[in-house]
Amino acid sequence: MSERKVLQGNIIVAKAAISAGCNFFAGYPITPSSEVAQYLSKEFPQMGRDFIQMEDEISALGACIGASLSGKKVLTATSGPGFSLMQEHLGFAVMAEIPLVIVNVMRGGPSTGIPTKPSQADMMQTRWGTHGDHPIIVLYPAFSDEIFSETIRAFNLSEKFWNPVILLLDEVIAKAHEDIEIPEKKDINIYKEKVNVIKDLNIYDRNIGENPPRVDFFKGYPIHIDGLEHDSHGWPTSDPVIADKMQNLRMQKIYHYQDEIIKFNEYHMEDAEIMVFAFGVSARAALNAVKEARDEGIKVGLFQPLTIWPFPKKALQERFKKIKKILTVEMNMGQIKYEIERVSPDDVKKKTLLRANGIPFTPKEIVNSIREFTK
Repeated sequence: MSERKVLQGNIIVAKAAISAGCNFFAGYPITPSSEVAQYLSKEFPQMGRDFIQMEDEISALGACIGASLSGKKVLTATSGPGFSLMQEHLGFAVMAEIPLVIVNVMRGGPSTGIPTKPSQADMMQTRWGTHGDHPIIVLYPAFSDEIFSETIRAFNLSEKFWNPVILLLDEVIAKAHEDIEIPEKKDINIYKEKVNVIKDLNIYDRNIGENPPRVDFFKGYPIHIDGLEHDSHGWPTSDPVIADKMQNLRMQKIYHYQDEIIKFNEYHMEDAEIMVFAFGVSARAALNAVKEARDEGIKVGLFQPLTIWPFPKKALQERFKKIKKILTVEMNMGQIKYEIERVSPDDVKKKTLLRANGIPFTPKEIVNSIREFTK
């Protein structure tokens, strides 16, 4: 039977990771993500799984990369300052096509910022934090059941597309204790990439839209993994033809399957004339605001992306064929609003509700902004 419990958001992440088959965690404690590590530090040793507290976030992601290459299903959890330290290793994991999941529970920044207050200011860092052009998948749940399902999905997508996946939370949903139904194991869909029998060590050679084959260390064959641009054998190269091919292979394995990766929720969008675009804790307040505005006769709906990157461009452009007003709500000084501006036609009126002081928006504030938008 499924279990109904009241759990903190970070504990939901940890339980979901266990259900997804995660068997290696390396991390360094940082508010407001520490409960993920605390819970797994107790549970993993009893389950024969590996838990390591590292000296910092750089080494934490390094350990995860090594464990993943040996066949482990890996997780680390951090917040903004720690996520900043991980960027070089994140780029390595993208270049070498290594599956892993990073939880980033956002808090105020920059630098050490506001450790105990929520933020949504790492949106662009998740996309472009590591240098160079690179593919990335970023998920961001808003409600307790989504925290569980999106954690599972993060592991599945990482395994399926052989790429790092970032799971975003904010301090509010990570710390809040809420009612959740934990599904039975048989009802949880877990993706597991089969280990290939190695006959040809051209492990990076494949067609556009395909992954390299899964190969694990310590299986008796030589594999070359490098953070430099490489050829099909994994050996470094600066040949522009090969570099162009490998760059496209990495990008297109994600973009080729955007319809499968991109996921979102819509509320009251059937007849909406105004769209509210919000995610995480802001989406929770926005949903209540939309309901209140509808009670007043305002035709407004909520578009809540669960996949932040790749950005749900195609879905939004479909909505913009009939919706000509969009209100973007985010706890930062304006990051995703630029994506909205980039994908929306000129005849769509745009309004933003922005704040980065550690105080979440209330439904009342969003309702007032919706009312003003109707004038």
